[in-house]
Amino acid sequence: MSEMILKSAVFRQEREKTWQELDAIVTQIEKKGVRSLTPEQCHRLPLLYRATLSSLSVARSISLDRNVLDYLETLSTRAYFCVHGARGSVLKYLRAFLFVEFPEAVRAAKWHLLVAIVLLLGGLLAGHWLVVANVDWYHSIVPEGMAGGRTPEASAEDLRAVLYAPPEDGEAMLHVFASYLFTHNAGIGILCFGLGFALGIPVFLLIFYNGLMIGAMTGLHATKGLLPDFVGWLFVHGTTELLAVVLCAAAGLMLGSAVALPGSYSRLENLRRQGRLAAKVVVGAVLMFLVAALLEGFARQLVTDMTTRYLIGTTAAVLWAAYFILAGRGRPHG
Repeated sequence: MSEMILKSAVFRQEREKTWQELDAIVTQIEKKGVRSLTPEQCHRLPLLYRATLSSLSVARSISLDRNVLDYLETLSTRAYFCVHGARGSVLKYLRAFLFVEFPEAVRAAKWHLLVAIVLLLGGLLAGHWLVVANVDWYHSIVPEGMAGGRTPEASAEDLRAVLYAPPEDGEAMLHVFASYLFTHNAGIGILCFGLGFALGIPVFLLIFYNGLMIGAMTGLHATKGLLPDFVGWLFVHGTTELLAVVLCAAAGLMLGSAVALPGSYSRLENLRRQGRLAAKVVVGAVLMFLVAALLEGFARQLVTDMTTRYLIGTTAAVLWAAYFILAGRGRPHG
């Protein structure tokens, strides 16, 4: 036993300065980042790291005491992340996500996205047709809290006033309104994604019902001769917001199809593979909800000219289409 202790003490004494120097550099990186190192320290770091790994290998082979082994293993692990860890900034990863990963994930989910769009449009057409045929359907489809004064009992003048009314409490209230819209709409989108694992069935119902409510509102305004005005009112933010909703629905359908149709993978493995793509789609869609909330809370409230509203909505639609079709093509990851 005394011979082992002596061997351990001699081994540590011969190499301890190297470990201490590496420990000091690693601690500096952990506290202040790699940019705080001097050129000499940058040069020394990989040399010290390899020397410490060699010490760890020797310590294991001659079975030194557990304390030395634990210290070297911990130091080597910390140094590994400093030598081989990612060097990119948050801005770099955000840029890579926005301009490569997000549009690529959307293109990978194109068939699920197409199904979600068909469901939304199907609900919209059904709701519109039902209300135009019999306006009493409106109360059965649109909840009272969602109607916001837009009911069959309201006159055309009242409905028009809602569509073109200026902000009630001035521009300061627009900030609060935009924040509320972002939270509400993002919550709906994430719910679509979260329920996707149940074979996608809840997603079918949610996205169809969303379309049904929008169709009921278009039907109501059509009966009052205000369909172009309502579509223009909705168009400002709707091209962004509804696209974000169907993207979340598409992500939920990806999870549902991964469980229902695993293919050559196990269900768990397929869910893991599809879940990564679906998560990227949802994160990007939440950012789109933020853009939609700004458009709805600011542009739609401040812009009261119908032609300008259509122009804003159309421009947003064209930009999103170009972004998802072109962004990230031919660019490497990382």
